[in-house]
Amino acid sequence: SPFNATRYHSLIVNRASLPDCFEITSETEEGEIMGMRHKTLPLWGVQFHPESILTDHGKTLLGNFLKLG
Repeated sequence: SPFNATRYHSLIVNRASLPDCFEITSETEEGEIMGMRHKTLPLWGVQFHPESILTDHGKTLLGNFLKLG
């Protein structure tokens, strides 16, 4: 589901260099990768700040992540 997230940088993942072991889980409307996960290991990453008060549903995102542990 789409939501607004806050970025404090201009870093992005180069889609062409992303290893096959990663799956893209979220991206911007422009196609910039904002989230990914490893296909077989318990590894996740995001390119935004879920803890920011400017990110919609940030507490829910962090809570869901903690439930995975």
